[in-house]
Amino acid sequence: MNLKEILLFFILITSVVFPQNDTSIVWLGNIDSTIVTDVRYATTNNFTGKVLYSTDKVYLRKVVAERLSEVNKYFKKKYNLRIKIFDGYRPLSVQKKMWEIVPDSRYVANPVKGSRHNRGAAVDITLIDNTGTELNMGTGFDNFTIIAHHNYKLLPDSIKANRNLLRTVMIQFGFSPITTEWWHFDFNGWRKFSILDKQIK
Repeated sequence: MNLKEILLFFILITSVVFPQNDTSIVWLGNIDSTIVTDVRYATTNNFTGKVLYSTDKVYLRKVVAERLSEVNKYFKKKYNLRIKIFDGYRPLSVQKKMWEIVPDSRYVANPVKGSRHNRGAAVDITLIDNTGTELNMGTGFDNFTIIAHHNYKLLPDSIKANRNLLRTVMIQFGFSPITTEWWHFDFNGWRKFSILDKQIK
């Protein structure tokens, strides 16, 4: 390899391995106003019992928001369903508060390492029908028990089918599930985004 090729290779590798200094996040409603949201951390209806956000708007990296818009359109066209978002971008300071309450990395990311949510590249999501009713997924959002795990088998076939549908389509559109939460999906390009502690309003 000549010097030019070495430099190009180094630039490519560092852009993949090291997070970019991109601090921009967008309001999901500006990308797709038809996506339903229910931001639990802007209320006391969450596992902390406290209001953690000053807004009920969902923020994400632009590419993640655009991909979710595609997911929503796909579900609506093929299944007459829509997605419903519980959480997107989460400031690192909020992550620290969550860790103080549930210091269990199966369910809450250690703030020392940061969460995909802190990068604006993860989403907590479910499906709703055309009346706005959530499909039965076996547990509610933020249920920190084995029942919420993807591989939990002691569920009716209808619930397993609902989970599998959500999981399959999210994977199809470039998201990855985690084993312990049926609602959580990471955008596959999350590594290129830096951890943020921007307060949202």
